[in-house]
Amino acid sequence: MARIYANENFYRPVVARLRELGHDMLTSLEAGRANKKVPDEEVLEFAIAEKRAVLTLNRRHFGRLHLTHPAHFGIISCTEDADFEGLAQRIHAAISEVSSLDKQLMKIYRPNTGGRL
Repeated sequence: MARIYANENFYRPVVARLRELGHDMLTSLEAGRANKKVPDEEVLEFAIAEKRAVLTLNRRHFGRLHLTHPAHFGIISCTEDADFEGLAQRIHAAISEVSSLDKQLMKIYRPNTGGRL
């Protein structure tokens, strides 16, 4: 299963469900980095140091960071979605389809968005 660092604004119920599905989850709160306005670049650098993929709702900034910092352990970028169970299942399914998240930008869309972020 994947080693994942959940960005500060990510849904806690989704993190909990991903843990139940067997993923090694670390949140910014657990890492002592919550409520500190840590810049996105530092979030990615922390995840790299911890050898974890970043899980985020901040699609635009992390999409750019993927291009400027290609040696990362993965970025999982999600659209906002109040269906926490569905989102967790989509993330889990997408992760399960690849052999490694290294250097990948994985985009998880909310259903019925017509492929638009």
